[in-house]
Amino acid sequence: MKQIVSTGLLNSKIEDKAHSFTVTDFNMKDIDGKSISTQDFRGKVVFINFWASWCPPCRAEFPSIQKMYEKYKDNQNVEFLTINLDDDVNAGKKFLEKNKYSIPFWVSNGNIPQEIYNGSLPTTVILDKNGKIRLKHTGMADYSKDSFYQQLEKLIKE
Repeated sequence: MKQIVSTGLLNSKIEDKAHSFTVTDFNMKDIDGKSISTQDFRGKVVFINFWASWCPPCRAEFPSIQKMYEKYKDNQNVEFLTINLDDDVNAGKKFLEKNKYSIPFWVSNGNIPQEIYNGSLPTTVILDKNGKIRLKHTGMADYSKDSFYQQLEKLIKE
């Protein structure tokens, strides 16, 4: 699967403002149980990825998400929310630890709006600084491509 992801056939594209719409905010919590809402990140570009450790496409795209996280983790204008949907939260934690991924670990803390997540894994959503959906991609993708970084940089500057 990693070879398929690297071909570029599954690349995502960030939409312009004209094709965006506002999302209903939702809550999540971190490993320690601290709750946050997507509303807490207004003024930032928010990368949201729904995944599970048992999902082969999720595992295949995770290296590219980690690479992107490493590139942008110190950027105050970007927030990363990787939301684990394993039935057993420990399975998701073990997956991250085993692979030495440092991206923050979150779990859902209530209902997730249908316009954000419809049950397919993996699903990636990018919200702009106003909380509008600018990308929704269902299925795996390679988020470590320069072309994607350029789109993200443009969104950060808006």
